[in-house]
Amino acid sequence: MAFDINHPDVIAAVRRALDEDIGAGDVTTNLTVPSDRQAQGAYYAREPMTVAGVELLHLIYGERGPVSSIEILIPSGGQAEPGDCLARVAGPARVLLTCERVSLNFMQRLSGVATLGAQFVAQTAGTKCRVLDTRKTTPGLRVLEKMAAACGGVTNHRMGLYDAILIKNNHISACGGVSAALAAVAGQSIPAEIEVRTLAELDEALDCGAKHLLLDNLTPDEARQWIARIGGRATTELSGGITLETARAYAEAGAGYLSAGAITHSARSVDINFRLTLA
Repeated sequence: MAFDINHPDVIAAVRRALDEDIGAGDVTTNLTVPSDRQAQGAYYAREPMTVAGVELLHLIYGERGPVSSIEILIPSGGQAEPGDCLARVAGPARVLLTCERVSLNFMQRLSGVATLGAQFVAQTAGTKCRVLDTRKTTPGLRVLEKMAAACGGVTNHRMGLYDAILIKNNHISACGGVSAALAAVAGQSIPAEIEVRTLAELDEALDCGAKHLLLDNLTPDEARQWIARIGGRATTELSGGITLETARAYAEAGAGYLSAGAITHSARSVDINFRLTLA
């Protein structure tokens, strides 16, 4: 999956990052490196990873270039092993050095999200359960992090509060109950899902015709029992503290989906190295 470097949120995020790091100028590079010096740079994986965000090099160097060439060797969604070259860039040494940290920050962070997402997906292999991401993203980087999650095989859940209805426990409390909440969203054209906290709420939601249920903070055994009670009358999403160690058990409970906030909020940046040589 290639990154959409033309998405306005992606362009804005890259520009913010470059402005944040470079500000009025890279004083070290500008003082020590001749303006006419040409160089080549290469990005190398230093651990196994699912790659994400490498296409951002076109945007990063496009903002601070020009450079003479950018070659993507392992695109987003690809697998890399230690020592694999992900991309090469050639151009003015000053440009390559000035953009080094921002490019690495994006690629390391986003590849970390993709790698963790791929690990969750691998845990559910052979089941009918699909892994979803959440809105637990870094502020301002949601589009990028969801693109990265998709590179790992994760299915993007709602992008924000505007593109799907998700009635959670606090909505139910504020609205006056499951039936009242479902009645309030009846007839809307966007997807609707409701969280149920007890078996009584589960039965009430099903009686009201709910077709997508969120089951939160159940054990795998409890999830299996609740899903059996639903009996195919609605699709089910499991959430709440699901980890790599427990994902398989939850998937085998029979859910259609499981969501894991950890994919975006707890992903570790992977190790990518940038090496510069003179042309």
